[in-house]
Amino acid sequence: MACAAADVSHIVRSDDYEVPIVKSGYELSPEGAFQYFYEAGNGIVAQADGVMKRVSSADEPALEVRGSFRYISPDGTPVETTYVAGEQGYVASGSHLPVPPPIPELILRGLAYTAAHQPATVEKVYKP
Repeated sequence: MACAAADVSHIVRSDDYEVPIVKSGYELSPEGAFQYFYEAGNGIVAQADGVMKRVSSADEPALEVRGSFRYISPDGTPVETTYVAGEQGYVASGSHLPVPPPIPELILRGLAYTAAHQPATVEKVYKP
């Protein structure tokens, strides 16, 4: 289980601050898997599925979560994010998220050269 908290005292509230939950659901299995979804009256929608998986770096199974959420930004643009949280960390995707520029060709060639010409390790050089 996880728990999160945040100081939201700086948020400006108004009389119409409360948003009704239109739909919601939650299921939890004895093995640790879960599913949840909700839809709020202001158009925010979220869902996630979690499963216990064996990971290569641990003796115990770990939780992997796949989910998404969507909402309308203040400028009226629809925003949707999908994510996976698991062995590779938290990986989100969405058209609104920044994308790094491509790696320059010269850097790629340098990385390939370095990988192909690894220096000898101490064990290979020193033989008692």
